[in-house]
Amino acid sequence: MTSKFPLPFWKRNIPHYPYYWKGNPQLRITLPRFWMKLVRPDCDIPKDYVQFIVHHQMSRFDVKQYLEKIYKVPVLSVRTELRMHETEKHPVTNHSLPPEQHYKIAHVQLDEETFEFPDIFKNKQTQSEKAMEDYKKALNEENKTRNIDSGHLDLPKWFR
Repeated sequence: MTSKFPLPFWKRNIPHYPYYWKGNPQLRITLPRFWMKLVRPDCDIPKDYVQFIVHHQMSRFDVKQYLEKIYKVPVLSVRTELRMHETEKHPVTNHSLPPEQHYKIAHVQLDEETFEFPDIFKNKQTQSEKAMEDYKKALNEENKTRNIDSGHLDLPKWFR
């Protein structure tokens, strides 16, 4: 029986790769079964270090092979770390709440390459800033028309 709400992709366990027996055809993988998410580090690190949140079943070797084989990025070393969340107490009942999902972080040192996060919001303005600029432009245009029209108040508007 299938569940109405399947587990999210990042919580699923990955089945083991089937064993090869002599005489069987070669097994091929077209897409990787693991996932990796590039994240901005918490503190300043050298430009040849990169952090990933990886699937909890990935090992150091898997991370290295993933980057080298799929993305052709030379990797010097990989270290993994499991980040656990502390259990929190409910403020009123003092019961312990279920912790958030633990996650695994891979610290990768690149070989002969550097990585720097691009600044994608460098020249972009927020909607409120754009609205304020439009408002100021409209206000300036209104003031200009008022200054021009102020000398002809005795004439009807259609004649000005």
